[in-house]
Amino acid sequence: MSHSFFCPCPRGLEAALAEEIGEIAQQSRTLSIHNQVPGGVHCSGSLADSYRINLHSRIASRVLLRIAHAKYVNENDIYDLTLAQAWEEWFDVDHTIRVDLTAIKSPLKSLEFTTLKIKDAVCDRFRDLYAKRPSVNTREPDMRIVGFLDAHTYTVYLDTSGEALFKRGWRQETGDAPLRENLAAGLLRVSGWKPGVPLFDPMCGSGTILVEAAQIVAGIPPGARRSFAFEKFHGFDNAEWLAIKGDVKPTPLPSEPTIFGSDISGDMVVMARNNLRSAGIQFEVPLKQIEAQEVKPPSEAPGIVLTNPPYGERIGVRGDSTQPPDEMAIAFYSAFSTTLKQRFAGWKVFLFTADLGLPKLLRLKESRKTPFFNGALECRLFRFDMVAGFNRREEAKPKQI
Repeated sequence: MSHSFFCPCPRGLEAALAEEIGEIAQQSRTLSIHNQVPGGVHCSGSLADSYRINLHSRIASRVLLRIAHAKYVNENDIYDLTLAQAWEEWFDVDHTIRVDLTAIKSPLKSLEFTTLKIKDAVCDRFRDLYAKRPSVNTREPDMRIVGFLDAHTYTVYLDTSGEALFKRGWRQETGDAPLRENLAAGLLRVSGWKPGVPLFDPMCGSGTILVEAAQIVAGIPPGARRSFAFEKFHGFDNAEWLAIKGDVKPTPLPSEPTIFGSDISGDMVVMARNNLRSAGIQFEVPLKQIEAQEVKPPSEAPGIVLTNPPYGERIGVRGDSTQPPDEMAIAFYSAFSTTLKQRFAGWKVFLFTADLGLPKLLRLKESRKTPFFNGALECRLFRFDMVAGFNRREEAKPKQI
């Protein structure tokens, strides 16, 4: 039986997610991609295909199974459609539930009231059948039911993932404002990085970018260390799930390091090292405690610098905290820019930031800027190509007399 799925993702990564699902579909005869929409990708396939996407997708936030879709006028239409669905075929009355609702241009006045109507409909369905209703658990529910409204139609989904897919199950510790794992994985894909290409994060924090890259090199699926909601579904095919996991083949470990990180904070370096270990990385990822302004290329061959530099108050940990943040940012990025220009000729530098004025601070012209959203925060991935020799040409200009 074919099912419809919607895979939400961070805004700006829809094309990257569609490409990734296309790669996952090569392992399946039934998984098909339909279209990208702002915030995600529609696809279809067997229930086992949802197992595959949950296991292998680094970019999706969830895998939502479409239960019903219809036009609506008011909250009663939404209640009736939800009540008519055979929820008992998917999960048991003793499972806890949570309901979430998002809307775009919906004419309904209260999303909170509409969410309650969806919850009531699911509970009433079970009460009518068993004289008993599921309990609500907003923190750690067994089943998540997700409603989506546009101006005219209502779609109700059952979440096959459980906890959001960016929660890989390896993270032990985080620093301030850690990058979400699926966003880090998306940035790696958009940057064009591939295993074997040198990768350097000079402001690695707790190591999210490094862990995602290292797991890709090692062939460790992002969902290898966690459980999923679909494992609690009625009719869950454990044999098929074990076969899908069994198809994963580890890749040979690299003989020489190609992934490198550094941070000004020794605590962060320790944190990144612990997270790499927790994520199952069994090869060397060299990490240094050093200021970003002082770094040198970690490999002879040029590669990719990809980092999420600090902005706003976070810059204070990397400079003189007695200076105002603006002055600290100017001094920090001026020094970092000089380092990139003088030492990283031939490298491609990708900086992911909410500071849209970053190129001006660096005194560099970006070769590309890609818009993203980190939650509600508008961001950019700036690409700078470090061209060999341009600093020498600047220095060779005749002096004015």
